[in-house]
Amino acid sequence: MKQLPEDKKVYFLSDAHLGSRLVENPREHEAKILRWLDSVKADASAIYLLGDMFDFWFEYGSVVPRGHVRFLGKLAELTDSGIEIHFFTGNHDLWTFGYLEEEVGLIVHREAKDLYIGNKRFYLAHGDGLMLESEKAFRLIRAIFHSPFCQRLFRWIPPQIGQELGFRWSMKNREAIRGIENKFLGEEHEHAVLFAKKYAETEDVDFFIFGHRHILLNLQLPKKSRVIILGDFISIFSYAVFDGENLSIEIFE
Repeated sequence: MKQLPEDKKVYFLSDAHLGSRLVENPREHEAKILRWLDSVKADASAIYLLGDMFDFWFEYGSVVPRGHVRFLGKLAELTDSGIEIHFFTGNHDLWTFGYLEEEVGLIVHREAKDLYIGNKRFYLAHGDGLMLESEKAFRLIRAIFHSPFCQRLFRWIPPQIGQELGFRWSMKNREAIRGIENKFLGEEHEHAVLFAKKYAETEDVDFFIFGHRHILLNLQLPKKSRVIILGDFISIFSYAVFDGENLSIEIFE
């Protein structure tokens, strides 16, 4: 991105998990993210959605998951108005095959991005790919999810059954990590921090921004780099905003 226009900002948000069966009132949850989008659209030059915006998203050619109509419509409204919206696939919503790009106008990223916003250098990623080499089971699952062959096999499952399987997997996954999610594990155990420290040894990055962990973290590294973990928009309702020089963490409502 070029130099930010005067009075414009860049926003970062992740982990809304729209459609999650662990949310008591899905309609109000969606309405809240719509209010957030309306609150930032006046001064937003770009919005970066850093993964797991949907609790499960798998496109079957011309068939897309039920629901989220108001959210998708709002995103389309903002992209039509000229706001760049970047969508980073997470581990719950990586199965997008053109709909979000072609119909909604999102710029979809399947990998981490190292880029300049204004005169600051950012490293952006969802964060699920930062696991340690020792976590072989998670690496195997991630490889299966990203495999084109496995994705083609999943399309043979009727959409209604496939969606049910996806949402049940998501709920079981969230239940399995209860007690770890939403809790800072310390610098020596947080994958995002370990990755950022190693990356910053050779690269001059101002801000590392990640999602995935559902914790709020704003950590200064020994050099000038800072590591930001965005929290979530399902229980914390947090996000980051960059004004061209400074980056801050905010809580919505």
